[in-house]
Amino acid sequence: MSVEPKVFDHVKKILASFNGKYMTGDVLKRTAIIEDLDKYDDQLMEALLSDQLIHDTYTKKIAGVEVFEVNQFVSMLEFKDYWEDSYTKYSNKIGLTAGGKFIDENEDVVLDFPYKDCVLKAGMTKEDAKDNDEPFLNEVIAKPEIDEMLEPKIFVNAKKYDKDGVHDATGIDDNDNLIIKGNNLIALYSLKERYAGKVKLIYLDPPYNTGSDSFMYNDSFNHASWLTFMKNRLEIAKELLTDDGLIWVQTDDGEMRYLGVLLDQVFGRNNFINVVTVKTKIGGVSGSSEGKSLKDTTEFIQVYAKDKEQIDLKTVFALTPVWDYIQNEYINVGKSWKYTTVLLKLGEKKLIKFNEKDDRAYYYYPNAETCSVKQYAKEHDMTEEDVYNTIPDKIIQSTNAQSSVRQAIVKETAGFDEGFVSIVYVPIKGKNKNKRTEILYTPTKRMVMFLSDMLTKDKGGNLLYKEKLTTLWDNIQYNNLAKEGLVDFPSGKKPEKLLQNIVEMCTDENDLVLDFFGGSGSTAATAHKLHRKYITVDQINSQVTKMLERLNRVVTGEDIYGISKDVNWQGGGSFVYAELMEKNGGYVKDVMSAKKMSELFDVFERMKDTTDFDFRVDLEKFQQELHGFSDVDEARKELLRILDKNQLYYNYANIDDSNVRDLVDDADYKFNKSFYED
Repeated sequence: MSVEPKVFDHVKKILASFNGKYMTGDVLKRTAIIEDLDKYDDQLMEALLSDQLIHDTYTKKIAGVEVFEVNQFVSMLEFKDYWEDSYTKYSNKIGLTAGGKFIDENEDVVLDFPYKDCVLKAGMTKEDAKDNDEPFLNEVIAKPEIDEMLEPKIFVNAKKYDKDGVHDATGIDDNDNLIIKGNNLIALYSLKERYAGKVKLIYLDPPYNTGSDSFMYNDSFNHASWLTFMKNRLEIAKELLTDDGLIWVQTDDGEMRYLGVLLDQVFGRNNFINVVTVKTKIGGVSGSSEGKSLKDTTEFIQVYAKDKEQIDLKTVFALTPVWDYIQNEYINVGKSWKYTTVLLKLGEKKLIKFNEKDDRAYYYYPNAETCSVKQYAKEHDMTEEDVYNTIPDKIIQSTNAQSSVRQAIVKETAGFDEGFVSIVYVPIKGKNKNKRTEILYTPTKRMVMFLSDMLTKDKGGNLLYKEKLTTLWDNIQYNNLAKEGLVDFPSGKKPEKLLQNIVEMCTDENDLVLDFFGGSGSTAATAHKLHRKYITVDQINSQVTKMLERLNRVVTGEDIYGISKDVNWQGGGSFVYAELMEKNGGYVKDVMSAKKMSELFDVFERMKDTTDFDFRVDLEKFQQELHGFSDVDEARKELLRILDKNQLYYNYANIDDSNVRDLVDDADYKFNKSFYED
């Protein structure tokens, strides 16, 4: 079956009118066309630009003057292998290029891959996975089709979930959380109308392209398909971020390297922040080939800013029960634990000197007494664990911190070689900035540090050791996540603690968080419990159902798992749910229910009047082929193939058309008006 984009039909009709000058039969004389375009041939240019579709696709205004984008038009003509399956102007090779050529070494490089210049809708349902001949819509050739696909869509079945139950949603405001069911690429372009430049954090856990997930588009270029799939979504995601926003993308090592170069290309290499390594498994992946590869126990999160100069990453700590921390991080691995001294008392405090000029006072504690933690435990009939958990404000270590303050201490307390000394001053930076502070030093002028400064308490009063997060996160529980959210999501659920780290590091309360691979709803649930606003998107019915159940339990306070205990979550808040309005869903059902060829013919006749077909299809030829089928199943399969089934949705621009308005109830009509026009 011959398939071509709409613009080719228009071009051919115009060129055919030149009586063989630009066409031989159905074949374009590309050289002749391009030569005349280079000469700005008046007749050819006028004929082409008189066509509205060509005019709209290949002209733009610059300083008020309308310009014909000849280079793009020629680019479209120069490639003859178009659209039987897919079109791309990039060679079937993946690698780094500069100036359109593959290179080995160059600082100015971008990632090229087949279909890079295309748009991949990439549905995520099982039905979509079976229909793996989905076209790549090329940005040059199929621009009208892409524009149509990415126009803002109509929302239906809008509901608001709160502590009082589920209600029709007739409007939305910027304080509402939002869950959308539908294709995430198309949903993102609908979100752009309202949320461009408003999202503070994006977290993504996309398909890993391992062969074990559902990413099976165009097996000949599976790797390139994945890159196209991600590129399309990352480009619109960037537009949604605030100028000080961040994006975190989690993958395994299969696509991490190419994803990094792609992220460099979309966000700019200068906006790279970190790669965070997360320990996700203990024993490695089942089925790892012994002797062929190392055990896989980690995943990676690549972090990029929209504008690195404007971001503010907050300090987040890994929290571990203090005795567990001592044992696991030091004793059990043979490292020396430094907090082993108890400061029993300081005793009398004597002034050595007061420097009025810099407002600093120096003191001497001649009668200070200390002992070891081990000795203290023995004398008080306690375990060392008890000592650490009861008197952390008296347990100390000393460090040889080199600073101007220590230099002053050495100078001003010279000769005081027993007991402790101290300085009282107002720091100009650090955690005690602008606060009058006393710092103790040992007789050898080493700064004293108290264990209590490294600890915090959980809701139960238990002492936890605080350690600033680095790029290695190896203390997050990835096992036994079944209870989190009370939804079953085998092997794909991300821990709420992982997401808490990210959300708290990048956002403040009421900031907006986006996850358009919604999955089991972990990002949304975590954001809700941390009083952030959120938007999440998914297409698969079963996952959307689980997400709604999970978020509803968060709202009602029934969810006591995940981070609920840590943040003392008691319930509250609300969220709005809405679906992109499918355009061809009814016809899919009619085709599937047809039992006879005559019934299929009836459905096809009705489809021709109102539905959208795959733009590649020559309907006249298809109709001839359809009447030649004798097997109902084969005919049904072919009829489904030519539909853009549940991937194209009704455009919001058509909501007031009579044939569309009748399909949208009054509550959903009001919701759409609120979403796009308020």
